[in-house]
Amino acid sequence: MSDKLALLQHPGGSLLSHKHECCKWRSSAAQPRKPISWSLICGLMLFCLGMISLFTGHVASDLEWYSQRLMKRRSYFKLEGINKGPIDIWQSDYAKYFYGCSKRSRNFPLAIRARSSNGYLLIAASGGLNQQRTGISDAVVVARILNATLVIPELDHRSYWKDDSDFANIFDVNWFISYLAKDVTIVRRVPDKFMRSMDKPPYTMRVPRKSPPEYYLDQVLPILQRRSVLQLTKFDYRLANNIDDELQKLRCRANYHALRFTKPIQELGQKLVTRMRAMANRFIAVHLRFEPDMLAFSGCYFGGGDKERNELGEIRRRWETLTDVDADEERRRGRCPLTPHEVGLMLRALGFANDSYIYVASGEIYGGEETLRPLRDLFPNFYTKEMLANEDLKPFLPFSSRLAAIDYIVCDESDVFVTNNNGNMAKILAGRR
Repeated sequence: MSDKLALLQHPGGSLLSHKHECCKWRSSAAQPRKPISWSLICGLMLFCLGMISLFTGHVASDLEWYSQRLMKRRSYFKLEGINKGPIDIWQSDYAKYFYGCSKRSRNFPLAIRARSSNGYLLIAASGGLNQQRTGISDAVVVARILNATLVIPELDHRSYWKDDSDFANIFDVNWFISYLAKDVTIVRRVPDKFMRSMDKPPYTMRVPRKSPPEYYLDQVLPILQRRSVLQLTKFDYRLANNIDDELQKLRCRANYHALRFTKPIQELGQKLVTRMRAMANRFIAVHLRFEPDMLAFSGCYFGGGDKERNELGEIRRRWETLTDVDADEERRRGRCPLTPHEVGLMLRALGFANDSYIYVASGEIYGGEETLRPLRDLFPNFYTKEMLANEDLKPFLPFSSRLAAIDYIVCDESDVFVTNNNGNMAKILAGRR
């Protein structure tokens, strides 16, 4: 801009064109003078005026742009009450703008009773705790769509987590049934008398992923009405995300209100929160998913050399549907889980001091203590459920889903929640918080 302003001090034109004219005049001094063409003079004058207009226009445009930007910033600071003081990394200035939206509308019809429903819906959930939690929430909505009586869902006992816990071992069944009573009729099991009267065993089917409500009405409902009892298997992400607002609210009621953990899980989770609070007024919860199967599924590389490539490659080959991916490309696209070291560097870069207390929620960490050491070095006040619970954790140790539920409670109660991945628990907790 200074160059442009300098040019404005020479109203007769640019210095370059002026020098060029002088040189040209001197070189032609010895030659006989030729009459000057008025068209040439007019052309030069128009050219000079055009250049002046061009430069002054650019300067005015730049000045206007900077002025508008400055005014916008002043207005923003004035409206939001923001000053140039230090940022409080433990709080969110925008938290007040978020609110719950799960309350049922007065116009939402009451649930159909079992005698009048279209039949009994059996659900076989799939995956780990939070994946199954998503499936259960969707099952409630599907039962509502079908005007079906929902039977308490069956949890997955054969996945990677190998947890034989039933629904009643993790969630409060009575609360689940009573809380959703106005929305969906839920029973513990299909009545024995009804089962004995059936000519055929329950029909079993698997619906495509993210199926819209219309699919259930067109393809599933006729089978349910004909067979009276229908089981949907591997029920994870089988309902579309984009559904009616009232059904979306029901999905939220099921997930964040109806699915309450059992008393033993609740008590131990709150005990760990109390122990963290006794050491520090504020603490960070880090959900650290770094299990071998998760890393293998991602297709990423984490710096472990040929040993890592061989081990994770062997695990990856267990999924026949997975294709080969470019590990470097996955990392460039931001699809790789952060390592524990990277999580620590991120927190320090955000401004959390090394005396901050962190609670690490995790399962098996690939590489064990060696992988965790860089995070411990960055944050020595490092705690896990195993460190805090001691003997209290023993009854839960054989059950990965119950351990995950304890972590869920502590993460929900923390002042700051951070995750190294975009998985099920991260998404559910983001909505919950």
